[in-house]
Amino acid sequence: MEIAAHRPLKVAVLAKSRDRLEAWQLMVLDRLASEPLFDLASIIVHQSASKVRVPKLFALEARLERKFLTHETPYVPKSFSPETQRFDDMGSSDLETPQSRDILRRLMQDLEVDIVIRMTPSGLPIGVSDALPFGEWALSCSDQVSDDVDWFAYRGTISKAASVELLLYKSGGPDGSVDVVASSLFNTKTSAARVAASIKERGVTLLMRELRRLAETRQLRVIARRTISAIPPPSASELGRYVAALAGDLAARSIKKLRKKLRSGSSVWALYTGGGHIEDFDPQQAVEIPPTMNEIKADPFLFEHENECYLFCEAYADGQKNAHIAVGRFRGDKFEHLGIALRCEHHLSYPFVFRDGEDIFMMPERHQSRQLQIWRCVEFPLKWELYSTALEGRSAADSVLMRHGGKWWLFTNLSDFHDYEDHCCELYVFEVDGPKLKRVTPHRHNPVVIDSTLARNAGRMFERGGRLYRPSQRNAYGIYGYGLNIMEVDELSLDSYSERCIRTITPDFKKGLLGCHHFDEVANRYVLDARLT
Repeated sequence: MEIAAHRPLKVAVLAKSRDRLEAWQLMVLDRLASEPLFDLASIIVHQSASKVRVPKLFALEARLERKFLTHETPYVPKSFSPETQRFDDMGSSDLETPQSRDILRRLMQDLEVDIVIRMTPSGLPIGVSDALPFGEWALSCSDQVSDDVDWFAYRGTISKAASVELLLYKSGGPDGSVDVVASSLFNTKTSAARVAASIKERGVTLLMRELRRLAETRQLRVIARRTISAIPPPSASELGRYVAALAGDLAARSIKKLRKKLRSGSSVWALYTGGGHIEDFDPQQAVEIPPTMNEIKADPFLFEHENECYLFCEAYADGQKNAHIAVGRFRGDKFEHLGIALRCEHHLSYPFVFRDGEDIFMMPERHQSRQLQIWRCVEFPLKWELYSTALEGRSAADSVLMRHGGKWWLFTNLSDFHDYEDHCCELYVFEVDGPKLKRVTPHRHNPVVIDSTLARNAGRMFERGGRLYRPSQRNAYGIYGYGLNIMEVDELSLDSYSERCIRTITPDFKKGLLGCHHFDEVANRYVLDARLT
C-alpha cells in the first residue's frame, strides 16, 4: 500500500522542565528529532505545582525504591539538541486563565502544530487542545506523578493484579472520557518502581509506533472510548502491606542468588504430552515426562522424521548457567534421550526445527550473541552447521519462520530499550526470503504487538483449514511464563496485522504447577512444558 506524501507531522511537547527530563522523555524527544516524519516544533515548559497531596512517608519510600531498585542510566540524545530546540516557557501560571489560553492558542496557530504530546499530569485547556487537528495525546503513566514522586504501577502491584495497564489516549471532555489510541498490559513485579521504569520504556515504543501511523495516514485511529478516574498515591496501610511484601521478596531473591552461586536452585520445568491438536488438545489428559536434576527440559519442539517422532528441547542441569539443545524420540509416551544436538558458548533455548524441501533447519534462541542464526542439519539428529544469520546487533528471542500466502514470514521477540531489555513485550514481524535470510523486510507497524500477556512466541505457528494460529505466552501475576494463549491471526501483510486470543491455558490442569509457556504438535501428538512450584 502506497502512503501519500505529507509534510512532517508538527509536534509540540508539554513538559514540566527544560533540563530535568526523565530518560523515557528524552528518548521520545530524540526520536521525534531524528525521524523525517516529524517536526518537533516546540517544547512547552509548564512548571505547575501538583494538585495531588503525596504523603511524606510514601514520597520517601518511592525515592528510596527508585534509587536502589531501579537502574536508570543517563540517556544521551543523538539527534535532539536543547541548544537548537525551540522552548516556550509558560512558567508556573495556571494554563486555564484567559491570558494563558490566548498565548497557547496563538502559539499553536503560529507554529501550525498538529498534535501535542503531554508529559505532565495536567494538560492544555480543552479549548486549545480541541482546536488541534489531532488533539493532545498522553501516556497514562504521566497522570500519576507529583513534582518529584511517581506512583504509576503501585496500585496494581499492591493489589497483586495480573498486570498493569498502560494507555495512550487523546484527551477528551471535562467528564474524564478519552479516546484510547492504544493500550497494553504489562507483567507485575514486586517492585512497583522497577515496573514503572520498564513500562515507560515500552511506552516510548508504543507512542512512536502510533505517531508514525498518524504521520503516514493523517487519520486518528481510536480503539475505544474510556472514562479515566484519578488514581491517588497509596495510603499508609497500603504502603505498609507493600513494603512488607517487597522486603519478603528481596529476602527470597537474596536466597535464590546464593543458591545460584552454590550451583543449585534453577527453575524446574516438566514436559507433558498427549494426543490432539492446537484447537482441541486437553492438557488434563497429558502424560508427564518428568525432569531430573541432571536434565531439566523446556521449550519442546516436535519433529517427524522417517515415521518417528523426535523432540528437541532446551536442557540443563540444576545450577547450570547455560542450557544446550537436547534431542530424543518417543516410543509411545516414553521418551528416549539421544544426545546433545547443539551446544554453544551462549545460552541456547527454543530449538525451532523445520523442514524446507529436503533440508532440515533449526533456529534456536541465542539472544546473547545479538544475532539470529539458522543451522542446517548435516547428520540427523545430532550434527548441525551454521547456515545463515540475520538481525545483526539485535537481541532476538523465541523466533519462528513460517510460509503463509506464498511468502515466508519471520515472527520474533525483540526489545526496544535503554535500561530495561524485555523480550516478553514486543512482537516483530518481517517478510523474508526463507531460511537464507538474505532479504529481511520489516512490517510497517513493528512491533505489531506490545503487551506482555500476548506478545512472546510460545511455539511454532500452525495453518489449518485456512486459519492461522500463533501460540503465545501469557506473562502475568509477576510470573514469567504464567500461561499460554492460542492466538488466531486474522490479518497478515507488511501493512497490517491483527490477531485475537481464542483460548488460554493456565497452570491448573495438573497439581503443583506454577506456569506453562510453550506448545507444539505434530502427527496428532502435542507437547507443552510447565513450571513446577
